[in-house]
Amino acid sequence: MAVVALPLAMALGIASGASPDKGLITAIVAGFLVSALGGSRVQIGGPTGAFVVVVFNVIAQHGYDGLILATLLAGIILIVAGYTRLGDLIRFIPYTVVTGFTAGIAVIIASSQVRDFLGLRLANVPADFLSKWAAYFGALGTVDLATMAIGIGALATIVILRRLSPKIPGFLVAVLLASIFVVATGLSVETIGSRFPDMASGIAIPALPLWTLAKVQAVLPSAFTIAFLAGVEALLSAVVADGMIGSRHRSNQELVGQGFANIASALFGGLPATGAIARTATAIKAGAQTPVAGMLHAVFILVFLIFGADLMGFVPMAALAAILFVVAWGMSEHDRFLEVLRMPNSDRAILLLTFTLTVLVDLTVAIGVGVTLASLLFVARMSETVSIDSGDATGKDEVDQRLALPADVEVFRIDGPFFFGVAAGLMDAYRKLGRIPRVLIVRLENVPVLDASGAAAIGELVSRAGTAGTRVIVCTPRPDVIAMLARARIDDRHGLLARTATYADALARARMA
Repeated sequence: MAVVALPLAMALGIASGASPDKGLITAIVAGFLVSALGGSRVQIGGPTGAFVVVVFNVIAQHGYDGLILATLLAGIILIVAGYTRLGDLIRFIPYTVVTGFTAGIAVIIASSQVRDFLGLRLANVPADFLSKWAAYFGALGTVDLATMAIGIGALATIVILRRLSPKIPGFLVAVLLASIFVVATGLSVETIGSRFPDMASGIAIPALPLWTLAKVQAVLPSAFTIAFLAGVEALLSAVVADGMIGSRHRSNQELVGQGFANIASALFGGLPATGAIARTATAIKAGAQTPVAGMLHAVFILVFLIFGADLMGFVPMAALAAILFVVAWGMSEHDRFLEVLRMPNSDRAILLLTFTLTVLVDLTVAIGVGVTLASLLFVARMSETVSIDSGDATGKDEVDQRLALPADVEVFRIDGPFFFGVAAGLMDAYRKLGRIPRVLIVRLENVPVLDASGAAAIGELVSRAGTAGTRVIVCTPRPDVIAMLARARIDDRHGLLARTATYADALARARMA
């Protein structure tokens, strides 16, 4: 497992705008604690591609100290989320949103590696996606053929090994072959050593980041984004692991473990971390059954960082770019993306909007807009399933009693959750009656959920009807609905409201009223 994580951690560290040793420190410190404290038996933690965009932007805006502070705050947020049992809520994030922003991140990661893969002579690469590609096209005349050949060779090695012998660590083999080739031929290509000549070896003493209230406020939005991504990816990875080993993870404990891992990573100067789906699956295929596998994976990387750090200097940047191209392709999950494109227009719109905003605007904006739009569309769909009927007062298993109703009694029957999306329909139905009944029965037997808006609508109906001299009888046997009516103090409307458990009781009371 460590041989897979080693080159990947270095590549992700560089892609994030940091250095390869930061990626290794993250894999060591956070990887150990994710396995030791998390709620999944075989979760493998470390830096992942999901963080690349966020980390790069935080470093660009607030410096590396700002990133450390944001990571520490994200860890605290994750711990709070775990202890307040919010882990179960993350699974309600729409599939289309997750697919859209994951694919968007993949495009950004791949785009960020074009310069290193082709050896383009660009002093500074713009952060903006469109400006970045404009700069690439403008520098196409500076392509270094030797660098491109190494990148293509590394990419081909990874792809071929994955197809012919998946158990061989293609990332590590590609890095080793590329490094040996560059050293043996003496090619003048950019390597980790030439780009990061002052890279430290070993692990620094843990220290708290320098902070001020203003800096905390500045990085707090990024901290929430990091915490969100860490929680989502960790729990998705845990679900994948459950399916592979037949276990069941503890989602809230997993968030707590992720929180402590990110705090520790920040204290040691590392990057944000989460559970890595690909590395977790690889560990399981290699026979991992307990958290010890993840802890040993961290120890092995630590040994390399202490005794083999000098060897990192020989790794060509083009080889790491090839690794990140493969990572981006895996993250894109193109099959899922195309699958959603075959779904209804609303799902396609959420997917494409989230994807576009991730690539062209900002990941935080993409997630916020995607989740909000998906929620509004869901509310609209749910409202279509709710009916508020007047006239026929019978249920499926009842004899039609409409003709038996007294002439001055009306019945409203609500079927489905009575929530803010449909609450206004109750007063619309009342206004359409065209007459003032002596008694109005409101049937809520088929209402599984009543929210504050629904309760307020019933309260308004009671008040309006009472002003006109109409008595309202609410019919519901559901304890949660009864409790909501009581909390809204609808039972205290000057005797204008009565409640019964069954429709038959409501009819009997209406005849006596």
